[in-house]
Amino acid sequence: MIRTIELLPGVTLRCYSDDRFKQEGISLQWVRPMCREEAALNALLPTVLLRGCQSAPDLRAITLRLDDLYGAAVGAQLRRVGDYQATGLSCSFMKEKYALSGDQVFAPMLAFLQELMFCPMTENGVFCKEIVESEKRNLLSAIAAQKNDKRTYASAQMLKIMCKGDSFGVPRLGEKADVEAITPESLYAHYQKLLRQSPVQIFYVGGADPEALAKLLRPAFAKLDRCPTALPAQTPFKDLGGGEQTERMDVAQGKLCMGFVTPVTLRDPGFVATQVFNTIFGGGMISKLFMKIREEMSLCYDISSSYHGSKGILTVSAGIDPQMDGKVRQEILRQLEACQRGEFTAQELTAAKQALLSQLKSTHDSPGAIEGYYAVSALSGLPLTPADYIRAVEETTAEDVAAAARQVKLHTVYFLRGAV
Repeated sequence: MIRTIELLPGVTLRCYSDDRFKQEGISLQWVRPMCREEAALNALLPTVLLRGCQSAPDLRAITLRLDDLYGAAVGAQLRRVGDYQATGLSCSFMKEKYALSGDQVFAPMLAFLQELMFCPMTENGVFCKEIVESEKRNLLSAIAAQKNDKRTYASAQMLKIMCKGDSFGVPRLGEKADVEAITPESLYAHYQKLLRQSPVQIFYVGGADPEALAKLLRPAFAKLDRCPTALPAQTPFKDLGGGEQTERMDVAQGKLCMGFVTPVTLRDPGFVATQVFNTIFGGGMISKLFMKIREEMSLCYDISSSYHGSKGILTVSAGIDPQMDGKVRQEILRQLEACQRGEFTAQELTAAKQALLSQLKSTHDSPGAIEGYYAVSALSGLPLTPADYIRAVEETTAEDVAAAARQVKLHTVYFLRGAV
């Protein structure tokens, strides 16, 4: 159902033809290797581009243009997918057949999206200082908000320790100091670098003819002086970090984060079994960690696990009384060992599979969900369509889950506790 067209070297268009929705959507992203030097620049760039272009130089003009396009919407898009960071814009707009007779939506929307991407507002040959400083403040506020959310902060700190030798430890929004160092000149130079060198991924969901869409998009890229650089392949976790660390902060509730590794990534045959294992282990309110440690033993306030399939990393996060630290760690490992021995019921296996199947079956419920699944799959290397994924979940056995669990090993422990 996916049609892939190479518009030009390094510019890939993927079209998912679906005529069920009144809305259509398209995303346009530059894809970069994830690294500390560029993370903040990539996070800031799309928000600056959204502040104006030559024909719509401010937010009011942009809003009026979108209103003319039957309430279309444009937003910044920033993703971390394994070793990659994708940055750009996405838009949603009404299908043209629902517009008044003679009104166009499709072509004008694409033209406006390209103008925002390629014809930004500048002064003295670089981005406008006032806009850059304004968006820097917004980005710094977003970074500060993550630190204020202690669970998010603790998880990020654990990944930094765990992934000292891996790009997965670089924060998606960049570091505070790196944001503060950005100038209109440095951001514009980075933007020019992306225009010249970066692979571009475009994903469209709707009912338009892919070739007609390609014809509308190709000229904008043909005008650019491009020499695209190929992306390095996605890699498994690079193990140069690890260990155990305690940080003290003025918090009442301790935050325990445990990082585990597995050689299985989403590019491997055992990925689906590992995903089912994670759901049984800690992936929801029916999981062992939640039911045993929180509900039965009352050792924590909240607890869950997440499997980062692009890197083969599994993380457990728990909010606890600091005095319960040792007991909670011990019980988390005990529940992992139970899964490794295959000590979970048929009901637990069925419930975990049903939870995953419910998520997968919602993949085609909206243009945004479709774009999210297929665009991320293309970048991460996931070879499964939703239908393939569903079939693999249904066929996963208890033995497959136990075998996947036995691949999981503890790597890093981070504990955020009170200052005294």
